[in-house]
Amino acid sequence: MSDLHLAAFLNGFINEKRGKKESEQPKPENKLNNNMILRKLKIALNLIDEDILDILELVKFRLSKHELSAFFRKPDHQHYRPLQDQILRNFLHGLQLKHQPESGK
Repeated sequence: MSDLHLAAFLNGFINEKRGKKESEQPKPENKLNNNMILRKLKIALNLIDEDILDILELVKFRLSKHELSAFFRKPDHQHYRPLQDQILRNFLHGLQLKHQPESGK
């Protein structure tokens, strides 16, 4: 799936879960990174940091709140950290276990 298609899907997911904004809808990004994907999922599912950490705990992946906050900083910030594929993969697996517990067996 291309970044443009994934961005359009995630923007639509946000609209579906949170409702459309009254202002102009955001244009899908041509280039996505893991940090942007996690941010869009966090917005769509109305998650707070503790929720994300709990989801990661479901797959026995430990992450501190400080490490997590680094993923949501602006890329030019001193403490910004790129989100690794492994962390996003574990987060998605944790989401699956949370919302479809029988599928994780």
